[in-house]
Amino acid sequence: MRHVIALDVGGTGMKAALVGVDAAPTGRTPPVLLYEARRPTGRERGPDAVVEAILDFAAELRDLGTARFGAPALAAGVAVPGIVDERSGTAVYAANLGWRDVPMRALLSERLGGVPVALGHDVRTGGLAEGRIGAGQDADRFLFVPLGTGIAGAIGIGGRIEAGAHGSAGEIGHIVVRPGGRACGCGQRGCLETLASAAAVGRDWAAACGDPQASAADAAKAVEFGDARAHTVWHNAVDALADGLVTGLTLLDPKTLIIGGGLAEAGDTLFTPLREAVRRRVTFQRLPSIVPAALGDAAGCLGAGLLAWDLLSTEVSA
Repeated sequence: MRHVIALDVGGTGMKAALVGVDAAPTGRTPPVLLYEARRPTGRERGPDAVVEAILDFAAELRDLGTARFGAPALAAGVAVPGIVDERSGTAVYAANLGWRDVPMRALLSERLGGVPVALGHDVRTGGLAEGRIGAGQDADRFLFVPLGTGIAGAIGIGGRIEAGAHGSAGEIGHIVVRPGGRACGCGQRGCLETLASAAAVGRDWAAACGDPQASAADAAKAVEFGDARAHTVWHNAVDALADGLVTGLTLLDPKTLIIGGGLAEAGDTLFTPLREAVRRRVTFQRLPSIVPAALGDAAGCLGAGLLAWDLLSTEVSA
């Protein structure tokens, strides 16, 4: 069975898969997942240990694929957080993992015996999967925005994801929507992700209800039960999110806005007021469809598999 390695590295955990490549993955024929596994990232042990954990995990997958399918993986794709130079294959910087300028592609290729490796940004890689086999497969222009610990974005154009001139396109979480507001880790104040990420909603609800362990999911449940304090927290987050999204759609004119991440799991509790808040704000702009992501937390891993598939397709074309 011909296959590739797909690896999605997060701040606390890694998701991986062996993906069959005997048929091109499309909206009608999604990737065939032959094997799936998870490991902790181990960031508490430092950046060097995280890099080694990634390399070891990839080597385990190579060995398993060889034993199970009679041949090693043909290629590998890996998605990592932070600033990523996809052309050079360098993981430039990740605040939550502590690394700088890691030649990830070269290290992985060496550990895997010289197979081609593609390196991608985690959100852009997730957006690639949503665009090809998920909620954006019928849209030639879309914006994928996962709402998690932070907020980022992936700009889908004609079947590819736009990385930008310097690899930082789509950072919608750092649009300032409340000037002079909360301090953000990027150095600005009032950034979208300080107000409308799942982490921000959880923090605000914890302060409002007095439970330091309360989360964004708890806030959503409280909204559903009619809690006035939760409604205020939720309303403020949705308003900030709508402001950021309208800035994005004004610049990009997408056909579809795909909302993912932990906050999107609230379903209609999020999407009903968000669609209305965006509708109220548009004037000359065309209102896009606002839909939930289809692939959940598997998007990054599936996207990494697609990156590897694209390497093979490029080699065949060449």
